[in-house]
Amino acid sequence: MLPQGLSMLWESGDATVALRARFGFADLAAVRTWLGVALQDVWDVRLRACPRVVLSGDGAVAWVASDGGPLVVKWSCDADRFARLAATTALLPGLVAAGIPVAAPVATRDGALRAVLAAPRGPVSVGVFAEVAGDWLDVTDAAAVRDAGGWLARTHAALAPADGLGPRAAGSLPDRVAAWLADGDPGHVPTASARLAELLAAAPDLPGAPQVVHGDFRAANLLTRGGRVVGVLDLDDAHRAHPVEDLAQASVYLATRFREWRPTPPAVRRDLLAGYSSVRPLTATEHQWLDLLVRWFGLCAVPEPDDGGGWAAAAREPVL
Repeated sequence: MLPQGLSMLWESGDATVALRARFGFADLAAVRTWLGVALQDVWDVRLRACPRVVLSGDGAVAWVASDGGPLVVKWSCDADRFARLAATTALLPGLVAAGIPVAAPVATRDGALRAVLAAPRGPVSVGVFAEVAGDWLDVTDAAAVRDAGGWLARTHAALAPADGLGPRAAGSLPDRVAAWLADGDPGHVPTASARLAELLAAAPDLPGAPQVVHGDFRAANLLTRGGRVVGVLDLDDAHRAHPVEDLAQASVYLATRFREWRPTPPAVRRDLLAGYSSVRPLTATEHQWLDLLVRWFGLCAVPEPDDGGGWAAAAREPVL
């Protein structure tokens, strides 16, 4: 559980100093005052308490008790992302309608799902969401991991009709992997890089068009209760890609949390795939690409040849 009061989600440093530098608020009390006015004026919601605010990069998250029930308020000061945040928030009502356990957005008085508001240091894009109660996914719980895999497949199905978002990076998937091997690979695990090159050379065309995918499906964004997933959170990184690419990224990063950055063991990857396949079985071609892409994402995560986090060792292990 995150601490009460003001804290940093994954960074080190003084949270009060960061709060002032990024948003211009003097302290947590100033945030509470600003939130109380914003919620009342824009969302017609009365704030009763705000016990916790967490800073994460250019964003912040506040947990709020209100006359409308427990809420989570998220805001960002990165103006370049405002349009993307509006687009990703717009995905949520469709996911709610499809039965995906996302945090439902609370509309403003005017029916908007986000609002750009004034803060002391400049404008911020603000979203208000119903709080989802649960515990972060424990990847040692095989049943919960399999359930997470199933929810990833259902999320992909629900997002398939969505539009309005582009890819995370330009170029086709094979071209991006090839470009990384040619120019981006630091060579930390050369045997794994050589195997990746072999798989890419032999890879068949990946059928199907890219679609909108979650983009950050991992333990930090999955809430569970009783070994079942009850919350699929944070679609801020949603983008257009092939579902198997999103599954591969999730396979590599599923075990990561805010300050707990460790690779996902192969057995956990297998449980995730089993859960996914129970809802959306992969084709033989997708299985080939999954093997290739898990290797690629795993190599991209290696910070140095003998890193303390075990990423280099994981890149040398069997993929699935």
